[in-house]
Amino acid sequence: MATAGPGHLTPDRIREARKDVQRFLLHYEFGLREIGTKIEILRDEFLELHDYNPIEHVTSRVKSPESLLDKVARKGIGRDLDSIREAVTDIAGVRVTCSFTSDVYRLFNLLTQQDDIAVRSVKDYIANPKPNGYTSLHAVVEVPVFLSSGPVSVPVEVQFRTIAMDFWASLEHKIHYKYAGDVPERLTEELRSAADTAAALDSQMARLHREIHGDPAS
Repeated sequence: MATAGPGHLTPDRIREARKDVQRFLLHYEFGLREIGTKIEILRDEFLELHDYNPIEHVTSRVKSPESLLDKVARKGIGRDLDSIREAVTDIAGVRVTCSFTSDVYRLFNLLTQQDDIAVRSVKDYIANPKPNGYTSLHAVVEVPVFLSSGPVSVPVEVQFRTIAMDFWASLEHKIHYKYAGDVPERLTEELRSAADTAAALDSQMARLHREIHGDPAS
């Protein structure tokens, strides 16, 4: 009977590979829960102590195996799990939508100053918007997850943005998807203009809020 060569994918090897990927992604699911709990605690504390909620809503996701493999192929990353773990930092992602820009920076500082959080990278697209007008604050943080086999440090990408920034990003994504990335210049210019309008609205609403309520965290 012919035996399977070293590169042959037998049913047992396929099953084992699937289990490896499931275990790999489970770490990111646990990391997501840790960050989610921290954000919930901050939100509840603001509500109880300051009678103010700086967080409008929170969404989170772990990339599906298909989405992850697609990114690995596009970026030319090695398909082994160690290479993926090192190169792909947005497998687990949390998006925190805040009321005002000041809340974005306040929550970012409160989260990243916690003792068990390590900041891996920060991209401040609010201070330095992308050429297309995109604004948001991105941070890749590492949080420890304590498993039966010991602690594992898991990277989680956290995006902070205001309602206006989130609305703009959602529309831009739909337009980009519709035109498969080849967006007509006219629409690109209108998106840049809309981004300026959204930023101006954020500033105006923040001024009105301060005039009426003052600094909610003071």
